[in-house]
Amino acid sequence: MTQFDLTVATRGSHAALLPVILIATSINEARSTPVINITYEDTALLNEGDKAILQLTTGGKSVFGTIPAIQELCAHFPFLSGKETKLENEWISQLDTLNTLDFKALDPILLKLDTHLLLRSFICGYSLSTADIALWGALRGNRVAVAALKKGSLVNLTRWYRFLEELCPWTTAAIEALNAAAKETKVAKAKAGASYDIALRNTENGVVTRFPPEPSGYLHIGHAKAALLNDYFAHEKYNGTLLLRFDDTNPSNEKQEFQDAIVEDLALMGIKPNKVSYTSDYFDELYDYCLEMIKTGHAYADDTDKETMAAQRMDGIPSQRRELSPEESLTRLEEMKKSTPEGLRWCIRAKISFDDKNKAMRDPVIYRCNPTPHHRTGAKWKIYPTYDFACPVVDSMEGVTHALRTIEYRDRNPQYLWMQDALKLRHVQVWDFARMNFIRTLLSKRKLTKLVESGVVWGWDDPRFPTIRGIRRRGMTIPALREFILKQGPSRAVTLFDWALIWATNKKYIDPVAPRHTAILNKDIVKATVSNAPAPYTEEKPRHAKNAAVGMKTVAFSPDVVLEQVDAKSFKQDEEITLMNWGNAFVRKITTDSATGNVTHLDLELNPQGDVKKTEKKVTWLATEGPELVPVELVDFDYLLTKDSLTEDDVLEDVLNYNTETRESAVADSNVAQFKEGDIMQFDRKGFYRVDRAYTPGSPAVFFNIPTGKAK
Repeated sequence: MTQFDLTVATRGSHAALLPVILIATSINEARSTPVINITYEDTALLNEGDKAILQLTTGGKSVFGTIPAIQELCAHFPFLSGKETKLENEWISQLDTLNTLDFKALDPILLKLDTHLLLRSFICGYSLSTADIALWGALRGNRVAVAALKKGSLVNLTRWYRFLEELCPWTTAAIEALNAAAKETKVAKAKAGASYDIALRNTENGVVTRFPPEPSGYLHIGHAKAALLNDYFAHEKYNGTLLLRFDDTNPSNEKQEFQDAIVEDLALMGIKPNKVSYTSDYFDELYDYCLEMIKTGHAYADDTDKETMAAQRMDGIPSQRRELSPEESLTRLEEMKKSTPEGLRWCIRAKISFDDKNKAMRDPVIYRCNPTPHHRTGAKWKIYPTYDFACPVVDSMEGVTHALRTIEYRDRNPQYLWMQDALKLRHVQVWDFARMNFIRTLLSKRKLTKLVESGVVWGWDDPRFPTIRGIRRRGMTIPALREFILKQGPSRAVTLFDWALIWATNKKYIDPVAPRHTAILNKDIVKATVSNAPAPYTEEKPRHAKNAAVGMKTVAFSPDVVLEQVDAKSFKQDEEITLMNWGNAFVRKITTDSATGNVTHLDLELNPQGDVKKTEKKVTWLATEGPELVPVELVDFDYLLTKDSLTEDDVLEDVLNYNTETRESAVADSNVAQFKEGDIMQFDRKGFYRVDRAYTPGSPAVFFNIPTGKAK
């Protein structure tokens, strides 16, 4: 008897695979010796578009997917099919429609099945068939369908569903096996992070990747993903080469400041390119390629105004200049090169198609005029190539083998290949990966620039900004940033992340090493007298209770202390509380201001024998006698946007949050004076903070709150 191998990929959604698994199981159940070997694999090789599929193999032949596998099994095991083969095939062909989780789309199909089963015990004929098992498996794997059946309104379908469940007891074991395999895969994936086994071709011949930022702003977290993935594939996945190439083709937006910052930020992230180059290094060659494009009829000059050109490209209307002769186009290019008034009106467009379904293929601009001096080449050039033209050309020239870039470029991939074909250049394989999207976050460099220039934020390193410098100033560590991004991997699945996820990763790195200190808010601060307390003294205490390597701090004790108003207001007469890192005390007297209701003074009685485990309230405090307290300012931030994600119709000014900064004045223990800018620590009961400005006499230290991923 022919042996079959059924391999099930357990990544992604596996519910749709139940029909085949159950049919294969039923075939094995009907025989004394199983003829179908069912295995579950944690593999990316069986994934297509991030959807799990299966592979059925026999005699060297393989089929993929649910319906083809069922048809193959039916061909070899006809006893499963009834006499009504045509009807059976009709129902099997509708299996994919039962995968939807949209009830409105699913409901008509369920009603159709319910009506079909009005006078039937089986889908086809008078005995169990492939259609019964397949449809039952599809319903069992769809949580929306199962919920609908539980309501009981689909009387005939529910009757049939329960009848088959009793008739085929082996279904339970088959479903449990699939669920267990999927769960095991999920756990393993969570531990290991994303898969990097993507379909890169010809890696055995060497791998050269590139990161091509435009020096028109600071790197943000989206750029960080592109840089880290290109670095990972070049240096860790393969023993290859990483190129850093500045796409400096727009002198109006580019600055040396941005270029230097990009180099510094990449170094901070541990990214070390093997070579640094500039698109401007190839301006001569690119110009020659532009000439070649015009001469071979692959490009033409166009003076259509910007608005009209955009409308024509949208509507698939050819430009009136599209049939301009190469000689006339070259004449216009010469005017552009000189930046004459006439030349400023013109651009060069690739002659691909004016009405292609892919709008990126509708004669894109490849050269435009710009008289602004370039920060590297000065006034030598007055015309510059666009990114869409320069990138595929220079990638091929520089020996790039694999261009890894975000999925937003997917529509331009055919254009990328067309440019290389038109110029007879070596091909480069392109791989798209999903960009990093975060809630209430702008990643548009144009919009970020607008916020900087309008003064909405302090600058490119504003702690509310998603730039590398911004999130580092807020308290993000480079190891946490690398871990979070690399765990996402090169997947194409688009996800809107909550910032809580990346800040939770960051906490793993700072919690074990951040020293613990105390700060008390100045607003309505409460003075307290502690009876039974000894004369003022100091002790050396660990700065971190679980990590002695963090060092020691000086803790002052005295009969006079200060507490926060919110704590004092919660106290009750004679209540026992815990003064953290000191001991228990009884609240003997509470003095309040009748006008405001605020507590103005407390009388506490120290209780050295008290059990800290039995008190409800454990509060921070500071001694006012002894080492001088340090004035500090605690700063917290909110999101810059009021919406989780923006649409094309949103006006930036309408969704901006103009109240994003909260500052509180406080005093901290004397040790805080030792912190330097960039240090990270924790104030007990307040959270983690990064020093943005160190303490100097007469000027308080400024601390930025570091999110930890927990809701406040």
